[in-house]
Amino acid sequence: MGFMDGFRQLDPFEIEKAGTFILVFFISLIVVLERFFPYQKGIKIFRKGFWMDLLWYTLIQSYILKLIIFDLVILPLKEFMGFSESGMISHWPIWLLIIFFLVSHDLYIYWFHRWQHSNKWLWKTHEAHHSVRDVDWLAGSRSHPAEILINQTIEFAPIFFLLDAKTAAIVVPIKALIDAIWGIWIHSNLNFRLGKLIYLINGPEMHHWHHANHREVYYANFATKFSVFDWIFKTAFLPGKNPLKWKVNKPLLAGLPYKFPETYPGQLFYIFGKKNLENLNSLKFLSVFRNIFRQMLDSALINKMISKWSELFSDQNNPKYLIENDPAKCIRCGSTMRFFYEQDQLKTQCLKCGSLG
Repeated sequence: MGFMDGFRQLDPFEIEKAGTFILVFFISLIVVLERFFPYQKGIKIFRKGFWMDLLWYTLIQSYILKLIIFDLVILPLKEFMGFSESGMISHWPIWLLIIFFLVSHDLYIYWFHRWQHSNKWLWKTHEAHHSVRDVDWLAGSRSHPAEILINQTIEFAPIFFLLDAKTAAIVVPIKALIDAIWGIWIHSNLNFRLGKLIYLINGPEMHHWHHANHREVYYANFATKFSVFDWIFKTAFLPGKNPLKWKVNKPLLAGLPYKFPETYPGQLFYIFGKKNLENLNSLKFLSVFRNIFRQMLDSALINKMISKWSELFSDQNNPKYLIENDPAKCIRCGSTMRFFYEQDQLKTQCLKCGSLG
């Protein structure tokens, strides 16, 4: 019996507990390494949007969507479609099952991700993910629930359809752990180079370019785990490798080339249309509780402490955010101009008539 097949004898709950411990250890390691070997210098631990990504996207949204995807979608669908409980490929070794589902899912993600960047309707499900200005280990968790519902249903449904319940209960937490670790890894603010391995597997050096607000990479680096798909289908971008010479080795700006809601509720409802950003940013589920809490702490000493704390983690002095407040208007039609980089030159383009500044 191989090492991976030994998992068949384990309680799936024990696998989940071990996976949680491994994930917490990995996160702690990445957070420390980001302080010593940053890909982009100046990104703080508690950067802009940190608490929203941790509380709303990572904890609350993930828990709710897990219940919906597994209990309300996949399992009822399996029963309705009459899939056999014996599992068509349950007899495969565990290690082979994991590799099979990792590669097949990543191939799907490559094409669906590429489609999201090319289709205006699917882009609405994905733009929240690209709204992160400071890309770090937590940035990958910011994904609209519509995107998660689509991708994780397609990811885990085949596992439950093709495997018996016991084998699926073993494969799912292992694959979910690998997904989480890899998502943290490719978004981490780590200056780590994979060398020739970058032609096979993905890492921060390629994925940070995917989040860059550079014209050259709006449609590049779509793979999640296996960068080989980008190289095969000619969507890879990495200075020094493709193209061979490019004078900017790292992205100069990350995020979207236009303003986007900064609160979880705002980002949740932005998918339904271009609403007033001020109204969306004021839409906060916890505003009532926050006001009560502030009234309880209404004293000069507490307010001074809160002010100092806010200054400590403020992004106001970060030059990357200054362009967001630039009132640049198109000289042709008077509409708002968006900012982006083309190589190392900061440029503007009108959102209405498309003219370049």
